[in-house]
Amino acid sequence: MTRPGAIWREITKNLGRKPVTVLYPKERLPVPANFRGRPIFDPEKCIGCKLCERDCPSGAIKIEKVAEKTFACTFSLDRCIYCGQCADTCPRKAITMSQIFELAALNRSQLIDRKEGVPPKPAEPGLAES
Repeated sequence: MTRPGAIWREITKNLGRKPVTVLYPKERLPVPANFRGRPIFDPEKCIGCKLCERDCPSGAIKIEKVAEKTFACTFSLDRCIYCGQCADTCPRKAITMSQIFELAALNRSQLIDRKEGVPPKPAEPGLAES
């Protein structure tokens, strides 16, 4: 059984202390340098080896060929476990882990992130290349 006045000792002990929590949307704590947040794809670096797709433990990555030497990457952020295996495996570092962690969405289709590379323009006939 507890004594009725036992809480007063705790109240007086903690009256002068600062709060431990922060007011989250207004105040933000710094994110650690090695934090693994949302994966970012750079289509200009991708060579289409699909090692990231094979090594992803949750099957959240899909690499597709768009044109000659141009690839698109689709991340299913609802399936991603943010382990960073795709970024570690990529030989050209086309995938990096960002510090973006606020990924809430109202429906699942908003969690599909597709980034597509732009195919190179064909050379115009009659122009000499140097």
